[in-house]
Amino acid sequence: MKLVNKHIEKDGSGYVTLRPEDDEDMWHVYNLISEGDHVRALAVRRVQTLSSTGSSDSFRVKTNLTLEVTKTAFSPAASSSQSNGTGEKKEPTASLQISGKVVEENEFVKLGAYHTLDLEANRDFRLTKTSGWDSIALERIQESTQEGRGAELGAIVCGEGTAAICLLSEHMTTVRQRIEVSVPRKRKGGTSGHEKAMENFLSTVYQAILRLIPYQDLKAVVIASPGFTKDTLYDYIFQQANLTSNKPLLSSRSKWIKVHSNTSHVHGLVEALRAPEVAKMLQGAKFAREGVGLDKFHKMLATDELRAWYGPEHVALAVDRGAVGTLLISDDLFRSSDPATRNHYVAMVEAVRSKGGEALIFSSMHESGQQLNLLTGIAAILTYPLDIEVVEMEEREERERLDKEKNGGGNEEE
Repeated sequence: MKLVNKHIEKDGSGYVTLRPEDDEDMWHVYNLISEGDHVRALAVRRVQTLSSTGSSDSFRVKTNLTLEVTKTAFSPAASSSQSNGTGEKKEPTASLQISGKVVEENEFVKLGAYHTLDLEANRDFRLTKTSGWDSIALERIQESTQEGRGAELGAIVCGEGTAAICLLSEHMTTVRQRIEVSVPRKRKGGTSGHEKAMENFLSTVYQAILRLIPYQDLKAVVIASPGFTKDTLYDYIFQQANLTSNKPLLSSRSKWIKVHSNTSHVHGLVEALRAPEVAKMLQGAKFAREGVGLDKFHKMLATDELRAWYGPEHVALAVDRGAVGTLLISDDLFRSSDPATRNHYVAMVEAVRSKGGEALIFSSMHESGQQLNLLTGIAAILTYPLDIEVVEMEEREERERLDKEKNGGGNEEE
C-alpha cells in the first residue's frame, strides 16, 4: 500500500491518505476503518436537474465525498468462484464498501445524505480517525506500507482430483484457483480411465502453477496432501520442467517442500506450516510466528493448563497481573463498533509489550486466525502458572473490600 500523505499529531488526531494496490491492502483498509471515522474518496452520484419547461434529466457525476462511517463490508477474493469449463475456478478480486452520511459540503450531495463508497485498488482515499490514532492502527499503517511487502509462500493443498492454489502473505491467505477434476477409482482389469484423468488433473494443476505461483520470488512453495498426491504432483512438476527446459522452475527446486496434511482442504495449511522444514525456511515471517504461537498454546493447554488461558475476561485478569508471556489476539477484536471495546484490547496489547511480553495479532484471513477465533479470539501463554478459580476468588474479595470502603467501612461502629 502506498502512503500518499500522513499528518498525525502527538495527541492522535489527524489523517492519512492511502492508495491500496492489491487484495491484502484492501484487507488492511478494512481493519483500519472503524465506525465513526471520516473517509474521503471519489464517488459517482446520479444528479437530477429540472429544466425551465418542467422536464427532468439525470446524469452521473464524479465527485469527492467525505462520509462519517456507519458500516463497512469486505468481500474477500476467495469468497466465490466461477468455473471456466475446464475444471478450474477463477477467483474474483477483493472489494470494500463504506457506507455513511455526508459530513462535508458538496455541490451535488446534501449534508447528512447517505451514500456508499466503493474503495478500489490504485485509487487514493483519506482516512481521519475521529477517536484518535491508537498504537494498533499506527502499527498496521507501518506494516501495510512497508517496502517489499508481498507474498512469501506459495502452497498447493491437494487430493486426488482436487487442488487449491494459494499465496500466503503477512496478513492473508489468497486462494488463486480451485481445481476439481473427476478422477475415477482404479478398477480391476484396467486403469486407463484413472490414469488418463490423473494426467489431465496434474497437467491442469501444473499450468495453474506456472501462471499463478511466482516461485522465483517466494521463500518456499509447499505441496500438501493427505496421501501420495503431493509426491505424484511434485514429480510431475519437475518432470515437465525438464521436458520443457524450464530453467527458472528447475533452479527453484530447493524451495519446494512436500508435507503431509490430514485434509485436502485449505485449512490443512495450518498443519503444513508446522512442519520443521517449512518453519525453517519461513523463519521470521509473521504468519509463521502466529502458527508457532498457536501450536505452543495448544501444547501448553494439554500439558500445563494453568499457564494456558483463553477468553476475554480470563486473559484480561492475567494481563492485569503481569503474567502474560505471549498474547494471542485476533484482529477481529479490534473491529468492534464500540470504541471503548477496541481501546480495551489496544490497552491489553500495550500492557503486555510494556512488560517485555510478546503480542501476536492474528489475521482472521489466515487459517491460524480462524482457529484462534474458535477460542473466542484471544488467548495467552503465562510466564508462571495461575489457577483461574483462585484468581477470580481474589478478585471478588478485592471488589468486596473496595465496596465496603466506598460505603464508609460497613458496620464498624456497631
